[in-house]
Amino acid sequence: MTNTIDPALFRADAIDPETIKINAEIEAFFAKSPPIDVIPLDVLRNSRATGEGIFPLLETSDRAETRTIPGPGGDIGLRIMRPKDRSIRGIYLHIHGGGWVVGSNDQADPAFEHYADDLGLAVVSVDYRLAPEHPYPAPADDCEAAAQWLIDNAKAEFGTDWIAIGGESAGGHLSAVTLLRMRDKHSYTDFKAANLVFGVFDVSMTPSVRNWGDERYLVLNTHAISWFCDCFVPDKAQRQSPEISPLYADLHDMPHALFTVGTLDPLLDDTLMMQARWAAAGNTSQLEIFPGGAHGFPAFGGPLGKQYVKTVDEFFASALDGSA
Repeated sequence: MTNTIDPALFRADAIDPETIKINAEIEAFFAKSPPIDVIPLDVLRNSRATGEGIFPLLETSDRAETRTIPGPGGDIGLRIMRPKDRSIRGIYLHIHGGGWVVGSNDQADPAFEHYADDLGLAVVSVDYRLAPEHPYPAPADDCEAAAQWLIDNAKAEFGTDWIAIGGESAGGHLSAVTLLRMRDKHSYTDFKAANLVFGVFDVSMTPSVRNWGDERYLVLNTHAISWFCDCFVPDKAQRQSPEISPLYADLHDMPHALFTVGTLDPLLDDTLMMQARWAAAGNTSQLEIFPGGAHGFPAFGGPLGKQYVKTVDEFFASALDGSA
C-alpha cells in the first residue's frame, strides 16, 4: 500500500481543539524548562523514569518477564510480555525511544500488555546501551544481537517464527538499522512487519529538523535534536553513512511497514522521505499523518492517541492475517 499526501492534513483547521490544548500545555512546560544539554544526564534520565518530565509515568506490569542474553558489550536485557489468556500468534521485537540517550525497556508495559492480550503478540523489548557513554555503534550492535537471538530462538521460546519489529523515535531509527543489518550481515529478510513511529532516519538532520528552530519546543526542537545526534554520533562526517542514517541506504527487501508521524513533529521529513524511498525500493508501506501531532503524541492521549492505537492495531492485525 502506498499513500498520497493530503495537504489538508497540514492546515491549522485540521487540528482538533483537544490537540491544540495538549500542545499548548507541552509548550508551556518547555517554556519554563532549561535547554536539554544543560540538564545533568542522571537528572534527565531520572525524570523520564519517574514521570517528572513531559512524558507521563506508566505503571510497570508484574506480568513482564526479564532475562539477559549475551551481547557484544556485555549482557543485554530483554523485557518480555506474553499474552495472558490466548496463544501467541507472533512476536513484536520492540526498540524503545529516547534519543539514544534516555529511556528503557520498562517504560511501555501498558502498550505491551495491549499488544499481547488484544493482538496475540509476544513483545520482546531491548534494553540497549545508551549514548553518550556508548555512542554508535553500541546501541545498534545490541539491537542486532537481540534480533539474532530472537530469530534463532523464536520457535523454541514462543512457538512461532512470525516476527515484527518496531519502535518510536530513536527506536524507529534503530529498528530500520536492525532490518538493514539483518539483511546485509545475516541474509535474513523474513520480518513480517515494521512499525516505524516518528523515527530519526537521517542523523545529519532533514530540512524539517533544520528549519524548525530553537524557540518552538513541542517536545523537540532543532537544538535538542542536534544535541541528541551529537551524543549518538559525535563525528558529523559519519552521519550520512547508510549504516548510520538509513534514509541513505539501499532499501530493497524490507518488510511491509507502517510509518507514523504528526504534522507538528520536527522529524516530519524523516518519515515522509523514508516512506517514499521505502516504496520506491519496491516495498509495501502505509503512511499515517496526524494533524497537530507533536513528537511523541501517542503518550499524551486525546483523540490523536486513540486514533494511533487503532491504526497500529489494524496494521498488526492485517499483517498477522497475511492480508497486508
